[in-house]
Amino acid sequence: MAIENLFDSASSVMTVVSFMTFVGILWWTFSRSNGDFDAAARLPFADEALDYPAEAETNLAKERNHG
Repeated sequence: MAIENLFDSASSVMTVVSFMTFVGILWWTFSRSNGDFDAAARLPFADEALDYPAEAETNLAKERNHG
């Protein structure tokens, strides 16, 4: 009987520990600076300026005037 109570308690404790670990990972992931996410979002477009430098300058000028 005592061993069953021990397993029930251990199961509850492990559930709480696992949930707190999950919440901690989420907090650690999303508490970082948004600048990191913005920089990663721009990576697919980073090489376009190297492929077509003349077009990149004209597109940049257009984007500056974009409303």
